[in-house]
Amino acid sequence: MGAYDEKKETCGTICLKYLLFTFNFLFWLAGGAVMAVGVWTLVLKSDYISLLSSSTYAATAYILVVAGAIVMVTGILGCCATFKEQRRLLRVYFVLLLCIFLLEILAGILAYIYYQQLNDELKKNLQKTMVDHYQQPGQERVTKAVDKLQQEFKCCGSNSSYDWRDSLWVRSVKAEGRLVPDSCCKTITERCGVREHPSNIYLVEGGCITKLEKFILEHLKIIGAVGIGIACVQIVGMVFTCCLYRSLKAEPY
Repeated sequence: MGAYDEKKETCGTICLKYLLFTFNFLFWLAGGAVMAVGVWTLVLKSDYISLLSSSTYAATAYILVVAGAIVMVTGILGCCATFKEQRRLLRVYFVLLLCIFLLEILAGILAYIYYQQLNDELKKNLQKTMVDHYQQPGQERVTKAVDKLQQEFKCCGSNSSYDWRDSLWVRSVKAEGRLVPDSCCKTITERCGVREHPSNIYLVEGGCITKLEKFILEHLKIIGAVGIGIACVQIVGMVFTCCLYRSLKAEPY
């Protein structure tokens, strides 16, 4: 009877080992996906980050990059701990899983909080950023971001093209008579911004604020969903780890 119980426990341990190994492989792939989302946000969409006064959007992406890198390392450690059947490694693995879980929950919470305050921030700061910093010394990044924003989203000005009448650049001789930046034009040519007419420039109801807000909200949903989704999957991994740890502890040396 004792031999049967020992054999039964050993089979259970083997099953747990392979379940945990499968989880770690999928977890490693998920880590790559999490890191890719964070890097994609920071690299490809970094221009728009310079238009935001709050660093929450960027911080959320950085958290995902860090969490994704740790996930990939943790996945490899989990495989080693599983097949070597070392309880010490399993403890380290569990602690890392818990840390990543908290990081991704934090990313999800930050994304949700920023989701709620984004509209107010854009209304308060986007127009000021555009009219005060566009084409000003040391503000090359903002200038590039504004031009990219207006061309990609086919819009002009924060709320409308009339916002540019308050621009420091438009009022200066450097504007060469332009009423809006050339990036407002449907077809960009040299000094095309001198003619503020619907046939020449983009006139979008709500201006660039509505376009940028929609864009960032969509990405916040992706960041939040990825962070919280992977965190929930980790709960399964932590349960498997605890079960394997207890199983190994119960078995004789």
